Amino acid sequence: MAVTKEIKTTFLLAYPVVLSQLGQVAVGIADTMMVGRLGALPLAAASLANSIFFVTMMFGIGISMGLTPLVSMGDGKGRFKRISRLFTHSLWINSALGILLFFLIVGFSQFLGVLEQPKAVQELALPYLLIITASLIPMMVFQTFKQFAEGLSQTKQAMFITIFSNLVNVFLNWLLIWGMWGFPEMGMNGAAWATLISRVLMMVLMAAYVLYTKRFAQYQLRFFKVRFSRPMLARILKIGVPTGFQFIFEVSAFSAAAIMMGWIGVNALAGHQIALNLASISYMMATGVATAGMIRVSHFIGKGDLMSMKEAGRVAFGMVAAFMFVCAMLFFAFRFYLPTLYIDDPEVISLAASLLILAGFFQISDGVQVVGLGVLRGMEDVKVPTLVTFFAYWALGLPLGYLLAFKLGFGESGIWIGLLIGLTITAALLFYRFEQLSKKKGLLSKSNLGSL
Repeated sequence: MAVTKEIKTTFLLAYPVVLSQLGQVAVGIADTMMVGRLGALPLAAASLANSIFFVTMMFGIGISMGLTPLVSMGDGKGRFKRISRLFTHSLWINSALGILLFFLIVGFSQFLGVLEQPKAVQELALPYLLIITASLIPMMVFQTFKQFAEGLSQTKQAMFITIFSNLVNVFLNWLLIWGMWGFPEMGMNGAAWATLISRVLMMVLMAAYVLYTKRFAQYQLRFFKVRFSRPMLARILKIGVPTGFQFIFEVSAFSAAAIMMGWIGVNALAGHQIALNLASISYMMATGVATAGMIRVSHFIGKGDLMSMKEAGRVAFGMVAAFMFVCAMLFFAFRFYLPTLYIDDPEVISLAASLLILAGFFQISDGVQVVGLGVLRGMEDVKVPTLVTFFAYWALGLPLGYLLAFKLGFGESGIWIGLLIGLTITAALLFYRFEQLSKKKGLLSKSNLGSL
C-alpha cells in the first residue's frame, strides 16, 4: 500500500468530520451571540446550563464511539450479519443511555444551588437546561447511525446532515427567541427549543439515510428482532465507556484551567480563552484525522493486514504532526494580530500573544495525543490510554501548572506550560504504545468478530 494513497484516503475520511465539527462550533457561537442580545443575565444562565449539559453530552458521545471500530473490523472481515447485530446492540445501549443521562440531569437540576450561582441565574437556567437535556435522546440515536456509517467509511453524509441541521437551528433561534412570523416569543428558551428540534431533525435524516440507501441494504438492520449477546454488549461498552471518560477528563481539565486563570485575574482569563479558542479550531483537524485513523486501523485489523494497519496509524500520526506544525508557525507569526479579532484591550492582546507561543507547541502535542487515542481505539486499546489521559491532565499537567503559576511565579504561562508538559509526555507514550502493539501479531486474532 502506497503511503500517498493512504494519505489521500485518510484525508477524504477526515475532512467531512472536520467540517461537521466546524459547523457545530459555528452554531454554538451563533447561539451565544443571539442569546447574548437578550442581556447579560440570560447569557450567564445559558452558559451555566450549557456547561452542565456539555460534560454529559461528551460522555454520551464517547460511549457511542464504541461502535465504530467494531463495525470497521467487521467490514474488513465481510461479516455483514455481525455488523447488523453490532448496530442493534449499540442502538439499544445509546438510546437507554440518552434516557438515563436525561433523568440524571433532571435530578441534578434540583440541586443547582450547590454551584453557588446567583438565584436569578439559576431560575433562568433551569427550564433552559431541561429542554436542551431532552435533546440528548435524539442526539444519542443520531450518534448510533453516524458511528455506524463512519465505521463503513461513510463520513460525508453526517457532515451534510449536521451542517444543514445547524443552519435550521440558527433559523429557529431567530424565529423562537424573538417570536418572528407569528411564533411565540420565548426568549432564551427559544434557543433551547431550536436545539431540541434540530437534533430531532438530525436523527430523522441520518436514520433515513442509513435505512433507505442501497449502500446499507446488505446489512438488513433491525431494531426489535434481536437476540442480545452479553459478550457483544460488553465489547461495545469496553471501548465506549473508557472513551467517554477520556472526553470527561479533557473537558473538565480545561474547565479547571479556566478556573485557575480566573484566580489570577480577569485579563488572564480573557487571554486564556482567546488562545484556547484559536487552538480549538486547529484541534478539530486533529480529531478528524483521529477518526479517520481509527477507521483505517480497525478496518485493516479486520482484514488481518498487520503491515497496512501499522502504515495507516503512522500516516495518521504524520499528517496531524505536519498540520499542527504549520498551525504553530501561523500562531507564532500572527500572535499579535489574531487576538485583535476578539478584543481591543492592549493588555489582554499582549497576554494572549504570549500564550499563543505556548499554544503553538501545545497543539502539536495535543494533536499527536488525540490521534494516538484514535488509532489505539481502533485497536480496541482504551483502558491504558484512558489512564494515561487522566495522568496527563489531573496527576501531572494541572498540578504542575498550579505549582508553576502560583508557587514559582510564572503566572498564566505556568498553567499552559504544565498542560504542555503533561500532553507532550502523553503524546510520546501513546505513540510508543501504538508502535509496541503494532508488533504483536496476536492483536489480529484478538479482534475475531466471530467470537461475539
